[in-house]
Amino acid sequence: MILVGAVQAKNINVVTIQIKDYLSNRQVFVIFLFTANSCILKRAMDQNQYLHEVAITAIIKKDGKYLIERRALTKKRFPGKWTVPGGRLQSSDYLELPKDTEDYWYNVLERTLKREVKEEVGIEINNIKYVTSLATVHQDGASSLVISCAANYVSGEVTLQPEETDQYAWVTLEEAKDYDLIDGIYDELVMAEQKTKGEKIEWQRHQ
Repeated sequence: MILVGAVQAKNINVVTIQIKDYLSNRQVFVIFLFTANSCILKRAMDQNQYLHEVAITAIIKKDGKYLIERRALTKKRFPGKWTVPGGRLQSSDYLELPKDTEDYWYNVLERTLKREVKEEVGIEINNIKYVTSLATVHQDGASSLVISCAANYVSGEVTLQPEETDQYAWVTLEEAKDYDLIDGIYDELVMAEQKTKGEKIEWQRHQ
């Protein structure tokens, strides 16, 4: 078997291999096509399957409306898309603190979310509740697990970091339909609303 060539065009990888057909005693060429996404997924699967970046997001409610923000156009992931505040878990979120028990730190995600919201939009939140979870493999090959939570606004004025987000809005569920949200975010808003009513549901399409 001989590798003849490999070419990438428009996110499609073309690999040509020369092999011998022993039935006809001829050399034949076999062409394989791989999409960029399939290659990324393959790389991710080849890596440690237990290694994920962990992010946590906040669906913040104030006076019947939810806070959404637009990601800066310079962001590598979802530039210009509307979403909710949040960020990634860092080891410093717990390693620099004393353990709550002999072996574990507790309330790690809750502390992380409060810190991220304060840094990202300048407000305080409380009453953090789990909504749903989601996972993906990004275009850069990173596996990501996101924990979506609902939270109540406590205090502060929204202040954005231009390198992260460039616009924000407080919206009702109906108003949220007019924004270019990251796919799935609107359904999370609906879930958060339903959970405030005591309903027990799992993620599903609402648009």
